[in-house]
Amino acid sequence: MEMVPSEENQFVPKEGVFWSCRQSIFDEMKRISQIQNAAEEPRVLCIIQDITSAKTVNERLTLNLPASTTLSRLYEDVAHKAGYVNGTFDLAWGNTPDMAPLDHNSEMSLSDSGFEPGGKRNFLQLTDKDGEQPQIASDESGTADSSGLDDSSQERFIGPLPRDSTAGCSGDYSSPSYSYSSILNKSETGYVGLVNQAMTCYLNSLLQTLFMTPEFRNALYNWEFEESEEDPVTSIPYQLQRLFVLLQTSKKRAIETTDVTRSFGWDSSEAWQQHDIQELCRVMFDALEQKWKQTEQADLINQLYQGKLKDYVRCLECGYESWRIDTYLDIPLVIRPFGASQAYGSVEEALQAFIQPETLDGPNQYFCERCKKKCDARKGLRFLHFPYLLTLQLKRFDFDYTTMHRIKLNDRMTFPEELDMSPFIDVEDEKSPQTESCTDSGAENEGSCHSDQMSNDFSTDDCVDEGICLDSTGSTERVLKPKSLLTFELFSVMVHSGSAAGGHYYACIKSFSDGQWYSFNDQHVSKITQDDIRKTYGGSSGSRGYYSSAFASSTNAYMLIYRLKDPSRNAKYLAVEDFPEHIKSLVQKEKESEEQEKRQREIERNTCKIKLFCMHPVKMMMESKLEVHKDKTLREATEMAYKLMELEGVVPLDCCRLVKYDEFHEYLERSYEGEEDTLMGLLLGGVKSSYMFDLLLETRRQDQVFQPYKPGEVMVKVHVVDLKSETIASPISVRAYLNQTITEFKQLIAQATGLSAETMRVVLERCYNDLRLLYVPNKTLKAEGFFRSNKVFVESSESADHQVAFTDSVLWKLLDRHGNTIRLLVLLPEQSPGTLANRTLCQKVGGDSDVPFDGSKGNRKSVEAILEESTEKLKNLSLQQQQQQGSSTSDSQKSSDASDFEHIESPTQEADSNSSLCVAADNRELENRIRTTAGSSGGASSDPENHFACEERSDSEVNNDRSTSSVDSDILSSSHSSDTLCNADSGPIQLANGLDSHSITSSRRSKAHEGKKETWDTAEEDSGTDSEYDDNGKSKAEAQYLYFRAEPCSQDDSSWDAQKCLVVHVDKRITLAAFKQNLEPYVGVTSTQFKVFRVYANNQEFESVRLTETLSSFSDDNKITIRLGRALKRGEYRVKVYQLLVNEPEPCKFLVDTVFAKGMTVRQSKEELLPQLKEQCKLDLSIDRVRLRKKTWKNPGTVFLDYHVYEEDISISSNWEVFLEVLNEPEKMKSMSQLAVLTRRWSPATMKLGPFQEVILESSSVEELKEKLSEMSGIPLENLEFAKGRGTFPCDISVLEIHQDLDWNPKVSTLNVWPLYICDDGAVVFYRDSTEDPMELSEDERNELMKKESSRLLKTGHRVSYSPRKEKALKIYLDGGPAKDPGQD
Repeated sequence: MEMVPSEENQFVPKEGVFWSCRQSIFDEMKRISQIQNAAEEPRVLCIIQDITSAKTVNERLTLNLPASTTLSRLYEDVAHKAGYVNGTFDLAWGNTPDMAPLDHNSEMSLSDSGFEPGGKRNFLQLTDKDGEQPQIASDESGTADSSGLDDSSQERFIGPLPRDSTAGCSGDYSSPSYSYSSILNKSETGYVGLVNQAMTCYLNSLLQTLFMTPEFRNALYNWEFEESEEDPVTSIPYQLQRLFVLLQTSKKRAIETTDVTRSFGWDSSEAWQQHDIQELCRVMFDALEQKWKQTEQADLINQLYQGKLKDYVRCLECGYESWRIDTYLDIPLVIRPFGASQAYGSVEEALQAFIQPETLDGPNQYFCERCKKKCDARKGLRFLHFPYLLTLQLKRFDFDYTTMHRIKLNDRMTFPEELDMSPFIDVEDEKSPQTESCTDSGAENEGSCHSDQMSNDFSTDDCVDEGICLDSTGSTERVLKPKSLLTFELFSVMVHSGSAAGGHYYACIKSFSDGQWYSFNDQHVSKITQDDIRKTYGGSSGSRGYYSSAFASSTNAYMLIYRLKDPSRNAKYLAVEDFPEHIKSLVQKEKESEEQEKRQREIERNTCKIKLFCMHPVKMMMESKLEVHKDKTLREATEMAYKLMELEGVVPLDCCRLVKYDEFHEYLERSYEGEEDTLMGLLLGGVKSSYMFDLLLETRRQDQVFQPYKPGEVMVKVHVVDLKSETIASPISVRAYLNQTITEFKQLIAQATGLSAETMRVVLERCYNDLRLLYVPNKTLKAEGFFRSNKVFVESSESADHQVAFTDSVLWKLLDRHGNTIRLLVLLPEQSPGTLANRTLCQKVGGDSDVPFDGSKGNRKSVEAILEESTEKLKNLSLQQQQQQGSSTSDSQKSSDASDFEHIESPTQEADSNSSLCVAADNRELENRIRTTAGSSGGASSDPENHFACEERSDSEVNNDRSTSSVDSDILSSSHSSDTLCNADSGPIQLANGLDSHSITSSRRSKAHEGKKETWDTAEEDSGTDSEYDDNGKSKAEAQYLYFRAEPCSQDDSSWDAQKCLVVHVDKRITLAAFKQNLEPYVGVTSTQFKVFRVYANNQEFESVRLTETLSSFSDDNKITIRLGRALKRGEYRVKVYQLLVNEPEPCKFLVDTVFAKGMTVRQSKEELLPQLKEQCKLDLSIDRVRLRKKTWKNPGTVFLDYHVYEEDISISSNWEVFLEVLNEPEKMKSMSQLAVLTRRWSPATMKLGPFQEVILESSSVEELKEKLSEMSGIPLENLEFAKGRGTFPCDISVLEIHQDLDWNPKVSTLNVWPLYICDDGAVVFYRDSTEDPMELSEDERNELMKKESSRLLKTGHRVSYSPRKEKALKIYLDGGPAKDPGQD
């Protein structure tokens, strides 16, 4: 039989090999089948919240387990993942925590224990067991637990739910052997992570790399800190030493780096600054060298990281070579050569390009000292010496001068695990007979060896020693080493994930102790493989240009660190037992500090922190936080609360007690009689991060006795209502039981209030203004909807109000008014308008003569006087308006001061007789005037248009009426001049292109041919002044009682002048129109002659203009300012007018606020506007030399022709804005089909832009535009080129960029197609002569012009450019902190 060698090198029959292989295949298939069955089995998603301490309450553990998992296995898995010892904690249901915890030893499956499978979340809480905190598993126990897990437990999925797709942020680390979700703890990796302070991932990656470098770590341990010479807080080496000791000996999963950054002199703001890891490496090494002066470690950085190279220029004619020696700490390798589209494929290729010489010829010839003339030469770099630790920086961050963007190059660049540097060492003799010697320049370019930064002048002045003393072995170091001694081993890859705008650093580091690769990602340390390292090569699908790379995000290597393979020098990590004595003492010190921190943490874990309230006899309600150990008694906790609330000397301690309290419902849940010696942990239910209740420190007088509060009682606040005085008393607290009947509850209230239970009516307010009469005697409080804290109103009079239905009763009306009444502070205007000097204000009750209001003399009545006469004033006003209703339509048309409320009737006879009894109480006759007008006289109801006949005037009447009326200009210039009372849907909706949704100009050209169309905007939607009547002419206000009462403002009520301020109690369901009418007597003018402004917290005032909106958005103590001036009528719009100055630095200048009306023509609005401009802006303009045009942000748009009608041809909206443009000649725009374009000439020869000139086109033809420009400028038609401007008007652009940045001479025949899209007036077009060459600028002239252009564009603020986050310079302060600039104060 044929024999074959087995794994043990013993010969076995070939047939046995066959059966062995077959059995292994069956075993593997069985294992795969088990895994598949486990995968197909329903899974249970468990989300566990650890509430055992305040620090863990926000943590969530997620386990996705098979439904067959037992409860005991669930406890084991939770203990393993949470790091606790199994059996020292309980698991309870999160939604019902009062239930008993799950059984530790139960073998019931999760599905049988009430867990829901199939992706539904099962919430659990990890709680203390028997009041004791869970024990944290030690490293040894953790290791034992992990090693003791059987195969089945390791195969089960423990962690977040697997996603349907593996596509993540960048797709990195998705190999089957490694996943970022499987974060390992220290017991499994042996390494400790670093906490990211905010944006310090770059620092963490570098620190972990230095820690994993044996030579650096050991040298740092050998340095001894002298506390007598330096403050340990500011000593960078000492803080690094402490950090390394903690990284090696700590049992924590991750440690803080705040002490290290504090030694850098950084404050907390530095943690929020992103920096480059290579920059940090250089700065930190410089700081260490400074700190290590005069010590054994003085030259440590140079010994480990410094190399040497030669920068040379060799004449190609005589062979003469000029050179100098530079040192470097890292080698910057270009990813993609400048101007090239192809990147280098590997580190070796980039290194070869680094030392590839360039030829200096033509204008770049080199002046040879030997030839005494300019000659062709070769310039380049040669490596003379490689450092022991070789650092390669892959220059992935670049700057694109075309787009002026900072970009990241994500191209693929491979790097080997072992790098042979022998091909890159200088193979020529160090000095040849034809080579001029040069002194070392040492630090001249230390840490940077960009070939483009080297000086081309190699005179002896450049080669003077700059102070870095090189050791005597420098000459021997330059001797060529054998190839075997130039092999470097990769051990650290610092990875950047993100884009040029920002990202995240982490480090992949190989341990020299076991050869295993680890990922150090801030606080997470995990094992990785070579496949994961290869994924950091970079590369992305598709070809990426410079611009596309600017915002591309990818994950790739940024810095590589290699170590020379030299057994004589390669060190091992220093073991703990081999530590120097000063490090051993430091380890002991840190261990004691950690133990102290642990003890403090234990105290924190056993401290109950709960909100504490107290009704202080002097300071009223006080709030604090009571922190008491769970083993303290209630008596001791009461004493602590007594001191915390500062009651000593105010109330005796024995007059205080702690009770369970619900602050939200103001509910006293229970008192603790006889439990003074009970531990607080038991009373509060253990130590928790938050409690569902609070504590109240209750106080009493010496002669009082504390009332016991029993669980199950409910608190009821009882308000006694007096129907006669229409008052509601302050609440009285009563405690009742939910199982009490209404009859028993009434008797309880009768005992507390002294009212009669037989005639008592009880009304429960279940929620805001939800009133319910409790009339079923045997119904329980629970059935009526009582809760922990309740509010009831009781009334016990013997009036007839008992017999009517509750919703029709006086009681309901009073409670309804009480629930809807708000308190407003109203500031009245300074003085009444002079035009109402002879207006009759009121008529005395006894029939006295009218009282004139002499506004011209400023003798305005006081608020008190107006209040006394308010009822009769309103009655008189109501009668006057009723008389106006009966007058003819022509009379109402003639009245320019007609109110917006022509159809408000006076009260009925019954209302009048009733109101005469209580006219001074609440001005009810005014409130009851708002009624339906279906029965209006004169047949007005049959014709809705007749209701507004006064507004349907001819154009001339409209013009004459408005030209004589004074519209004040005290509106805020802000475009947001309507407040929340305005319908949000009616405002202009800002679109992405800056146009508003009410624009009709997008279809303007087609509209000219289609004829007049009706616009979709209505006056009711956009005017901001809704009519008070509906389409049928009926009043929209409900005929209901709306409360209004005004009284003088006291000094305590407001910071305003009390003489000019009213306190108004008003039903918030009242409309703005009715509210204004109620204010008429106090303002002294009709509601159409004043405006209401709402005052917000920042004292901004916005006008409230929608008359049909209620005051429901107002709340108590809101402020309102009244300003004199004509309020908008139906169909009117407030418009802001800006002047368009096309050739000024600021082309948009605010002029005035004015009013346009629906149906008004553009010419009529200009006729009204010009006198206003003359009076307020001193602009004397001719109506034929001005035009109005659309304004969108700062862009001029459609030119409005004189015959255009607002709301028919031009959509208009609230707070509309228009441009007024002054013309140098009469208007040329006569038709909607014409197009007005703003043109500007660019002269490349002079590098200047001409002024704007308007061109009127009859069509959208490109040929016509070019003909008009040629005619205007004199440029031959065949040489004329044009381009559309970009951005906001005036489309500013730098004269250095305009020649190449704009899309010149687009290949289109019409203007309304891509890429021009010129469809409306106001577009900006630049044009030029194609035969004109740009001006030749020297470098100095270009720089000077660039400064001027930057300054100009910055002032105008029209340039939109890429503006990256301003980076703060990375600095490490050796004196402990930055020196403060006194000028900053």
